[in-house]
Amino acid sequence: MPDVLSAPDAVAALRAANARLRQVVEAKDTEIAALRTSHQAQLDTLRAQAAALAAEVADLRARLGQNPRNSSRPPSSEGLAKPAPKSLRGKSGRKPGRPKGQPGATLEMTDHPDEVVSHEPDRCRGCGAGLFDAPVAGTGRRQVTDLPEQVRPLVTEHRIISRRCSCGTVTAGTAPQGVSAPAQYGPRLSAAGAYLWHGQFLSRSRTCQAMAELFGVPVSPGALTAMVTRITGNCI
Repeated sequence: MPDVLSAPDAVAALRAANARLRQVVEAKDTEIAALRTSHQAQLDTLRAQAAALAAEVADLRARLGQNPRNSSRPPSSEGLAKPAPKSLRGKSGRKPGRPKGQPGATLEMTDHPDEVVSHEPDRCRGCGAGLFDAPVAGTGRRQVTDLPEQVRPLVTEHRIISRRCSCGTVTAGTAPQGVSAPAQYGPRLSAAGAYLWHGQFLSRSRTCQAMAELFGVPVSPGALTAMVTRITGNCI
């Protein structure tokens, strides 16, 4: 038969078990309290961040609603969002379109085309005979004005030759004016960049993109700025 604890021993065992349970419960309470403190700190941080973001959104909305008519911002700050200006001119009574007698911009044919493509008939549409050696009865002209199939950059290499004289002196040739770097952009490409940027009011990045796509020449924003600076400096 199993040993039966005496009453004092049973009470001592229960007290020891109760003490262990109390230790476990106290450890759990401590852990729960620490988790609550950590969660509360995280919640306070998130609330502060949410409040800061809400204030930033409100400030951005207020800025978006500003314009030169309800704030001290200059009229130029509206950019493309500014309303269309109202004309101060009165109605002239003239009908829309090109005024009568004003010359138009019709595409004219040229007597010196860059390429001529002849289209010959193979057979007579009446009897079906071949027309290889038949005399020419007339020629019609139709011209198409277009861009080249591929616009490629023209790279010119200037080789500076050095020659040694019989006296022992080495003399080098002279590069053309303006050709001073090992690799540089030419004046026509620089003029195209300046025209797209300031003449057509493209942004600097879109001007670089257009030059790469249209001309096959990658140009960095810094290089474009240097082009325009060099052009304006030469014009002063």
